[in-house]
Amino acid sequence: MAKRVFQGSLVALVTPFRDGKVDEATLKELVEFQIKNGTDAIVPCGTTGESPTLDHDEHNRVVDIVITAVNKRIPVVAGTGSNSTAEAISLTKHAKQAGADGALIVLPYYNKPTQKGLTEHCRAIADAVDLPLILYNIPGRTGVNMLPETVAQLADHPNIVGMKEATGNLEQMTQDIVLCGDKLSFLSGDDTLTLPLMAVGGRGIISVVANIVPKDVVDMTHAFLNGDWKRARELHLKLFPLSQAMFIETNPIPVKTALAMMGKIREEFRLPLCPMTEANRKKLETALRAYGLLS
Repeated sequence: MAKRVFQGSLVALVTPFRDGKVDEATLKELVEFQIKNGTDAIVPCGTTGESPTLDHDEHNRVVDIVITAVNKRIPVVAGTGSNSTAEAISLTKHAKQAGADGALIVLPYYNKPTQKGLTEHCRAIADAVDLPLILYNIPGRTGVNMLPETVAQLADHPNIVGMKEATGNLEQMTQDIVLCGDKLSFLSGDDTLTLPLMAVGGRGIISVVANIVPKDVVDMTHAFLNGDWKRARELHLKLFPLSQAMFIETNPIPVKTALAMMGKIREEFRLPLCPMTEANRKKLETALRAYGLLS
């Protein structure tokens, strides 16, 4: 049986807050904004969704709300990773029961497992829950890097269908694809590297900047997938400065601030994340104006 292929623009959706609680009405509005602009899939409760500061009930509730709001119009890939294997299995089971189309499994953070530990962690989740899984390698946040040889060992598991690569290392990403071929769909975890990764065989992006310009990210990835490399390059270069601006402070601080400037959410974070410095806020505002997002 062929594996599920996730490709194009998958948005790493922010979690809006209001007065300390998840703003459920605004969350539903963000889902509609994404669907209206052609986004290929929605990823709630990832890094951009501030999952570390959502308690378990809130985490599961956000997943439930997004799945219900999407109503099967596009796939939902729920963030369900943890540095506890048992906890990741529990969150992934909930996502499956709620009707998710897949799950994004960030590799264990802080406890720094060995490559063998990473393999056993991912296999345990994939064995426990019959749901398409996208592994998420982001060593800058987790403190551990899943090596291409380790990815290749997992590529034959029927429930492991993809890898979100956020190492920032195009050589490593290329080696992943050399070793795994088409057994996994490789998705960029960095908006600035989407087109370079697609050029060596990647299938798209789990995107931060798509929160504010979903249609352009869709158009760029689809242009490449459809063989219009010139158009893909034009859009990549157009998006590049805006994508850089999304990381002038820790994600998701800039993208949530941008959404607030655009009137789409309230500017609210949970500690330890906090509002941007005034200097960076001005840089962000300049980038949004240059793109035509603010008048």
